[in-house]
Amino acid sequence: MSGFIFATGMCAGCRRLFSFNPELVPSLTINGHREPFCLDCIELANPRRAEKGLPPIVPLPGAYEPAEA
Repeated sequence: MSGFIFATGMCAGCRRLFSFNPELVPSLTINGHREPFCLDCIELANPRRAEKGLPPIVPLPGAYEPAEA
């Protein structure tokens, strides 16, 4: 049997609910918990990162898609 796995959670940046692949989504550990970031927040963060000379955050392929079980 095959299936799909996805997580639903609140974005650590904007607090909106979104679905993601829990193994691939960009995240940070905050207060001991892995917190995911939605694609909108990643896209907002990247220009700020560039201004500071930091590399962009590039989500892994499938980060916002269901994972195969």
